[in-house]
Amino acid sequence: MVDETDAASKPGQAGPRPGADTVDPLDEYRSRRDFALTAEPAGAKPPSGRERRIFCVQKHDASRLHYDFRLELEGVLKSWAIPKGPSLDPHEERLAVRVEDHPLEYASFEGTIPKGEYGGGTVMLWDTGWWEPDDAWVPAGHRPPRPGSPGAAEPALDPVAALDKGELKFVLHGSKLSGSWALVQMKNRGQENWLLLKHADSSARPGSDMEREAPDSASTWRSLEQIAATETASEP
Repeated sequence: MVDETDAASKPGQAGPRPGADTVDPLDEYRSRRDFALTAEPAGAKPPSGRERRIFCVQKHDASRLHYDFRLELEGVLKSWAIPKGPSLDPHEERLAVRVEDHPLEYASFEGTIPKGEYGGGTVMLWDTGWWEPDDAWVPAGHRPPRPGSPGAAEPALDPVAALDKGELKFVLHGSKLSGSWALVQMKNRGQENWLLLKHADSSARPGSDMEREAPDSASTWRSLEQIAATETASEP
């Protein structure tokens, strides 16, 4: 069975950044899937023009249990597979393996992927919400006005440029994850290997174990087992 977590690159084997230099950033995503077999979205809908960028975290019981972390950027969901899941403990560094861009519709996907298909297994919508660049890291005097205030402007931190440079600082507004975070590309470990870090702010919780404390879906409150059983029962 093919698994998204198998996409980790080895030192010295860096390939092109997922989603880069392609006519359509979803080409790789679509090429890996047979949409006649999987209920995953094909990504046919154009971006809706929302003011806020969405994020989601999906708990994915494939050949190995992991979490998929996704941020909306450039009309797609930039995606990382996190073997141990996000942590609110600022002392924890979590490996985040960059995988192919996903369509925005994937942020509401919860269900099962057929065995034998890419990523086959059960997918839970573990957390969902919106995110923004963390302009608290911009030096004083260079920060733009807040949205809604006179002269409001785009955040001074350009998330596309920051991601390309290998360090994106952002704020999450989710039901389980919140506050300031960073994705940092690991040095000399290939382009796909990153770290997800929680900054020490008011939402940090040292010593917490989110996998144990909040294991169920943020959308339907179901467990992985309940999602799998429901999907199996609904099959013809």
